[in-house]
Amino acid sequence: MKIALVGFGNMGQEIEKLINESGEHQIVSKSLTGIDRQWDLEGIKKADVVIDFTHPSVILENIKKVAGIGKNMVVGTTGWYDRLDEVKQIVKKNRIGLIYAHNFSVGANIFFKIVENASGLFAKFGKYDVYGLEVHHSGKKDSPSGTAIKIAQQILQNFPAKSKIQPEKLDRQIKTNELHFASVRGGRNPGFHQVVFDSIADSVTLTHQAHNRSGFAQGAILAAEFIKKKKGFYNFDQVF
Repeated sequence: MKIALVGFGNMGQEIEKLINESGEHQIVSKSLTGIDRQWDLEGIKKADVVIDFTHPSVILENIKKVAGIGKNMVVGTTGWYDRLDEVKQIVKKNRIGLIYAHNFSVGANIFFKIVENASGLFAKFGKYDVYGLEVHHSGKKDSPSGTAIKIAQQILQNFPAKSKIQPEKLDRQIKTNELHFASVRGGRNPGFHQVVFDSIADSVTLTHQAHNRSGFAQGAILAAEFIKKKKGFYNFDQVF
């Protein structure tokens, strides 16, 4: 499979490293790299799939540009989910395939399923409260993380006592229907997410810790293999 990379930061470099090591696929283009941040449109035309890890401020224009060339796309950039309906229309209009994820780590996606099941059980048995914490490196550009948002949404869907995500600093007592999901930015942590179910009797803590970026890169390549010959709008959940 021929892959074009849009953005060549930490994730783009990790994807290239894994592809070069495996020899199963080929990088044919890199766009928005270095200081000049130029597009390699001719290179993208040679690709089967385009993988984007850039920034939420530019992702919509990136999707429009790639869709206009008629290329299928993996979007690893987070923080743009308020534009989902608009992106779905772009995908439909240009008849391409696009897959996105809050987190492309296979382990994290299994963690999502664990949290989903646990939320329903703790809501049903015992008087538990629930809250979350996520920690990322100082260079992360969005807060809360896309992964934290997805986890929080799953809790809300399965834990009826919570109906609102509260990611902000609180200078008041939290409301019983609010799910507090706090964020910390600092150091080099590639991704830590924790959910705690707490009661008078006991507490249960569920944690996912990424050790490096290789899991995200492996998932992005898996998503590229999945979307290569498909048309339509997909979430990484559907790969599972």
